[in-house]
Amino acid sequence: MIFRRLWLSTAVLALAVSSLPSAAASAAPRPSGTGWSVQRDADALRDTGVTGVAVRLETPRRTITVRSGVRDLVTRRPVSNDGHLRLGSTTKTFVATVVLQLVGEKRISLEQTVEQLLPGVVSGNGNDGRAITVRDLLQHTSGLSDYIYDVFPDPSAQTYFADRWRAYRPEELVALAMRHKPDFPAGTRWAYSNTNYVLAGMIIEEITGRTWEQQVHDRILRPLGLQRTDTPGTKPFLPHPHTANYQQFTVDGPMVDTTIPYRPFDSGADGSMTGTARDVNRFFTALANGRLLKPAELAAMRTTIPVPEDSGHPADTRDGLGLFFTPLSCGGGYLGHGGSGFGYVIRAATTTDGRRTVTVSAHSRSADPRTAARQEDALRNLIDHALCRST
Repeated sequence: MIFRRLWLSTAVLALAVSSLPSAAASAAPRPSGTGWSVQRDADALRDTGVTGVAVRLETPRRTITVRSGVRDLVTRRPVSNDGHLRLGSTTKTFVATVVLQLVGEKRISLEQTVEQLLPGVVSGNGNDGRAITVRDLLQHTSGLSDYIYDVFPDPSAQTYFADRWRAYRPEELVALAMRHKPDFPAGTRWAYSNTNYVLAGMIIEEITGRTWEQQVHDRILRPLGLQRTDTPGTKPFLPHPHTANYQQFTVDGPMVDTTIPYRPFDSGADGSMTGTARDVNRFFTALANGRLLKPAELAAMRTTIPVPEDSGHPADTRDGLGLFFTPLSCGGGYLGHGGSGFGYVIRAATTTDGRRTVTVSAHSRSADPRTAARQEDALRNLIDHALCRST
């Protein structure tokens, strides 16, 4: 996921989706009642310029799937039905779950420091692993610089195509972050940094002797039967079927097919996973229902701190350990995480009791900040309506 503070924002790219005219009429029939409401909201998101939108809402009574726009701008076929998605930073919730399982097994503590677990890795330029805890990493209170500003300093299509095949080892990404002073002393403030979860993945391997990918498969994917979710690392190709992703690098510029990712971003524990909306919903429902974590660790994950007002999140959003809490207009709130990259946005959300879960994917992003604002509004409305309205 490409952001420092908000799941949709980044220092190098504007938020969200294209300002081009609507790509196509809805690819699915418009059902009545609540189903029509979800379809209408998906169409509203498409009408901001998104090339393709897909929504999967699951409730105790029914499952609603809607699509809007096109699978690609060449054939203009309908958006894929439950197609494969890049999960981006939604990966972080899987990784945090594994870390908290290790906490429940007494193999690690949230108060252990990075220096104790990864000696000498976080040091230099005022960075001090002795002051940063595992909790700080999972809750983005470490103050560590985000490596993404080093691997993609120039927001251009030329840079994207020139460097997209390059891959970094986790240690290299952390070393890039160590070239910068921390943003603040650990534990004193909040700021999103992908570097935190690169380190979390390294800690999982150090503690277990197996990669974070292996642990996610063994502890989450296999027990839940998530057969269409994977940890492909730097492998560039998305399984079929899938909807193409498009990035607009400059305002009024062309939409560039970015379905093949920019590998320096999100190639590890901070955002490399792929999956489907069906699998993502099943994961977040199981997490909220307590199927993956013991009560103490689930409570720790759901213990939140305020996210700064200028972070770009909805008002009163709070951050837990790999899980955000966002208020709903109907009262209460939802738990979830988003992911974004070149040409795509995904957000997964579940009510706190796990009874209503929705995953939304948008398959293009715009360089126009005004379009970005419209995209954000439409996306938030869709999720709020999906989780508030009874079916």
